[in-house]
Formats: sequence, C-alpha cells, structure tokens
Amino acid sequence: MKVILDRAGSRGHANHGWLDTKHTFSFADYYNPKRIHFGALRVLNDDTVAPGKGFGMHPHQNMEVISIPLKGYLRHGDNIENSEVITPGDIQVMSAGTGIFHSEYNDSNDEPLEFLQIWVFPKTKDTQPKYANYNIRALEQRDKLAFIISPDGDTPASINQDAWFSLGKLSAGKTIEYKMHKGENGVYIFVIEGEIKLDEELTLSRRDGAGIFDTEGFCFQAMKESEVLLMEVPMSLEE
Repeated sequence: MKVILDRAGSRGHANHGWLDTKHTFSFADYYNPKRIHFGALRVLNDDTVAPGKGFGMHPHQNMEVISIPLKGYLRHGDNIENSEVITPGDIQVMSAGTGIFHSEYNDSNDEPLEFLQIWVFPKTKDTQPKYANYNIRALEQRDKLAFIISPDGDTPASINQDAWFSLGKLSAGKTIEYKMHKGENGVYIFVIEGEIKLDEELTLSRRDGAGIFDTEGFCFQAMKESEVLLMEVPMSLEE
C-alpha cells in the first residue's frame, strides 16, 4: 500500500475577503508541481463564503463538479435553468460536458457558508451537460459509510467516471474496513472533522488528507468523534 499525505496546514490558501479558500491541489494562484491531482481527482477546495457573497456566473467544460455543503446555505444557478438551495445533508453534482455556466452563492445574509468543491476528470469527454441536487440524509447512518456517488446508479448520484464517494460520521473507537471497487483505483480520504488513524500507523486530523493506492483495501479507526469523506477514483487517466 502506498500513501500520499497532505496535511491541512500545507494546503494552498487565499483570502479574498468574501472568500476564504484552501486548496489541496494546485488551483488558481496556488501551484505545487507535486500536487496537481490524485488520479482522476483534480480539485478539492475547502471554501468559506461570506454572507450574501459568492461566485458569479463562470464556465466549466469536461469536468465532473461535486459540491458538498458543510454549514449554511448554498445557492446554485446555471444556464440550463437550474436554481436551487442546498444545505448539509444535500449534495450537488454537475457534469459540465460540452460546456455549462454556473454560479454559487451564500444564500444567507447572516451566516457564512462552508462547502467542499470537488472536480473529477470525466471518463468520456463532450457529453451533454447535466445538473442535479440529491438528498442523502436517508443514507447517513452512525458508524457506517454512506455511498453517495457511483458510476452505476446504485447511489443517489452518479458521475461520468468510475468513481465512488462515501461519507461517514464515526464514533470514537469505530473501525472501518474499506475495499476498492476496482483494483486499479485509489482512495483519497479527507477528514472533515475529528481525527482518525490509518492502518494503525498514520494519524490524520481535521482537514488532513491522504491518497491511498496500490492496495485492495485498508482500515482506519476514529480516534474521536469524526466525519470523513472518501473519494475512490481511477489512478490512470484515459485519453
């Protein structure tokens, strides 16, 4: 098993006043040649948006874009006539395909918005753009991983890639065993809150991340009350 460790404090950081953002992988003005992507996982941004502020209409093309609210209210709008608000317990999935414009705003005038924005390289380029929100609350169970995204329709959301995303809220002492869905895939595990120990050796704290590959599976244990996001993606990109 091989592991790439990305500590929270080593991420790229920019504070624009209305936006305080941290980048696990190279993004915008942050460039690290050792952190361009993890397999098909291209972007993992940890964003805090000031009340009433947000990203104006901007384009995406040939990218799978996933937004996961952690706190507050996220309003999405796009040029295919979608405009909805999601909160923790919802996720937003967009296949940009041949091209789409969208915006993302904090829908509250009083509270900050915290959300993760994730980009994944698509399996097939130039597909028809699509967008949807998904309520994942019914899947979330204490001390279990809730699979929220897959390529095959077994989860509420699917994306144009051989990728599986799961979320887990874990009690202290709980151990989780994870098996790869495809042998050539890897998993990027991101600690949203709390602290975990990976295969009894490596401790990951709040907002730390680790890429795990060249293995059929692995175990991790919550050292305290924790919330984790696991993103299983292909490690090689097809042209």
